[in-house]
Amino acid sequence: MSTDGTLVEVTDLSVGYGSVRAVDALSFRLERGAALGLVGESGSGKSTVASALLGLHRGTGAVVQGTVRVAGVDVGAASEAELRRLRGGTAAMVFQDPLSSLDPYYAVGDQIAEVYRVHHKASRRAARARAVQVLDRVGIPDAVRRARARPHEFSGGMRQRALIAMALACEPELLVADEPTTALDVTVQAQILDLLHTLREETGMGLLLVTHDVGVAAESVDDVLVMRNGVEVEHGPVATVLGSPARTYTRRLLKSVPRVDVPRARRPAEAEQGQEPTSAEVVLEAVGVRRVFGRGARAFAAVDDVSLQVRRGEALGIVGESGSGKTTLGRMLVGLLDPSAGQVRREGVAVRGVRPDVQMVFQDPVSSLNPRRSVGESVADPLRARGERDPAVRERVLALLERVGLEPAHYDRYPHEFSGGQRQRIGIARALAADPRVLVCDEPVSALDVTTQAQVVELLDELRRELGLALVFIAHDLAVVRQVSDRLAVMRRGRVVEHGPADEVYESPREAYTRQLLAAVPVLDPGLAALRRAERRELTVTQM
Repeated sequence: MSTDGTLVEVTDLSVGYGSVRAVDALSFRLERGAALGLVGESGSGKSTVASALLGLHRGTGAVVQGTVRVAGVDVGAASEAELRRLRGGTAAMVFQDPLSSLDPYYAVGDQIAEVYRVHHKASRRAARARAVQVLDRVGIPDAVRRARARPHEFSGGMRQRALIAMALACEPELLVADEPTTALDVTVQAQILDLLHTLREETGMGLLLVTHDVGVAAESVDDVLVMRNGVEVEHGPVATVLGSPARTYTRRLLKSVPRVDVPRARRPAEAEQGQEPTSAEVVLEAVGVRRVFGRGARAFAAVDDVSLQVRRGEALGIVGESGSGKTTLGRMLVGLLDPSAGQVRREGVAVRGVRPDVQMVFQDPVSSLNPRRSVGESVADPLRARGERDPAVRERVLALLERVGLEPAHYDRYPHEFSGGQRQRIGIARALAADPRVLVCDEPVSALDVTTQAQVVELLDELRRELGLALVFIAHDLAVVRQVSDRLAVMRRGRVVEHGPADEVYESPREAYTRQLLAAVPVLDPGLAALRRAERRELTVTQM
């Protein structure tokens, strides 16, 4: 154990993989009980730093230089036995994807108990009791029963809570959280961030938070270290760095952060068109659509009596928490699912099944691209399906790739050779190949960092204006949706609970549920974030 107040001390840390240097001469300190945010775009090296704190690069072929000390332990010089004591005992890590960290075949409680027994000479009964105790501590309801459940029986937010419970089992001095809220909707994200804050207050543990979301950092840490290309760009108190950034890169990063309190910028070209989307023709319509899954007593309506219209050239945002039915509605609009009741109409005609005029852009472009085919051939599929042949097909695909910001040379490359943002551009190019009138985008930027998000959102907006496309933008991130949408539909438990012009809904929401969603969106002002956290805590207490 260190004798002073320093919990983590990193000096001239460099991590290299062959000719690539992921981290270059980075130094920082974290005091006991404090919280530091590592912020940066994908590829900035922040997750590499987090892994280095627990010696996770050992045996991977990475070349690690410099010194990393955690609670007095020199991680680079530590023996395997010392590293085992460090990991989970002194320091614990919470990863972005809980499913990859939890064994699908074992009960969650048993997995937590096993971690406890590795570090303590405890009986099975005592270890199980500890598992129930920490599950209860992180807010898992009916912890005794849920400890016997397997990971697939938990929601995304509950799985993340379970991972935090596993990290807490041995009362670590340091918690390293690597993008712990990236895949969560805003209300669950707020709950997880509030939980981390409360745990810090009650246990005195230190927190290293890795995130690409500057708003998440503002909600959660005392100091922030901005990284780019493996090096430090700016480091200081969170209010100073976010309020008065000294570096151009930090200012650019902050400018890319979508703001829920800022309306979508209206461009001169939109004002000159003279025709508002509300007066344009309806190109896609849902009329009383309902979709039921399951049968008998297990049947449930994922979407229940929803009616919406999408007009030529407009952008309709659909928001809601996980399980609200927004993705199911999107799949019905595209024709991937047929309604159990009601109709989907295109230009006034009831239709079923997939048709070229309505195309979908998926959340995960990797799962929708064949890894064994070049991206050019994947983009060409809609063209070949309607009978077009080379060389016209290749020329058209090259033009589409260029239009979405890629290069002609990318035609013959494969999906794994592209970044997340580039793969999303490929998905958009393939959707455009069918010459659609409507693009339905299902969480198209949720897995991207803020600057890449901004680029993809800008691309979709340009395409909408230039091609006269209608856009249905489905997302859980209300700040992103505001930068895209003319109108907004808020969904909850399969129904639309609020619907109207986007600015009107954001600025004067009628429904308490909409106000709750908006209150959960991270803000860049740490002082305001603290006030909102206190308000949420007070609301939770009054509801108990």
